Amino acid sequence: MKRELTSWYSPAVNKDMPIATYGDYGFALLLIPTAAADYLEYERFQLIDALAPHINSGKVKVFSINSMNNESWMNNNMLGEHKAIRHNQFNEYVFNEVIPFIKNSTSDETPTITCGASFGALHSMNLFLKRPDIINGVIAMSGVYDLHEYSKGHDDEQVYYNSPMNYMPNLTDDFYLNNIRKSNHIHILSGSGDFEDPQAATNFAGVLYNKGINYELDIWGNDMKHDWPTWRKMLPYYIESRF
Repeated sequence: MKRELTSWYSPAVNKDMPIATYGDYGFALLLIPTAAADYLEYERFQLIDALAPHINSGKVKVFSINSMNNESWMNNNMLGEHKAIRHNQFNEYVFNEVIPFIKNSTSDETPTITCGASFGALHSMNLFLKRPDIINGVIAMSGVYDLHEYSKGHDDEQVYYNSPMNYMPNLTDDFYLNNIRKSNHIHILSGSGDFEDPQAATNFAGVLYNKGINYELDIWGNDMKHDWPTWRKMLPYYIESRF
């Protein structure tokens, strides 16, 4: 498997940001880390190995970036409004730097699908919903789509606008809705085992349904816990069967 590590100084977040790339061809899968993890997390936990047949066959080219959660929602020493500012800088980094990097590494016509597990699922969904004109779909695993679960009581306009469970019911802008509706790849996955929250997935799917947005909701069994063995099963299955 071809593996490349790249980094550049990001104007959006004012620091060097690395990115790992796996493979040569296929649609682009942009992995967003869980919690406070880094761009090599999916490699360390063998999810990249689990995807290897699809990477090596040219079905998918994987891009994995750093999270900023330690400098935003998971930093207990920051004010809530400062956490929101940092989060928005992360969004801009993805939209204005990572997506162009992916296009330059593939082509302008190559679809880009965001993907993440746990907190990464929320970010992946949020990134897609905010820019469905440049991101083509999402695979969200074991997510909770209300940012208030992570904001430790802080609530302001920026929490609202980064919390899909809050802003999607009120979204009326046809530019966003029409682009979201074009996607054939909105996959909301959850297990039913320990520390999973399948109701959060079901509730958010209901929001999309009420907006006339096509999605796939897939709730796996009680043996599927909120942990890496679950995600190592889910993601390769979806890459194989849905793309």
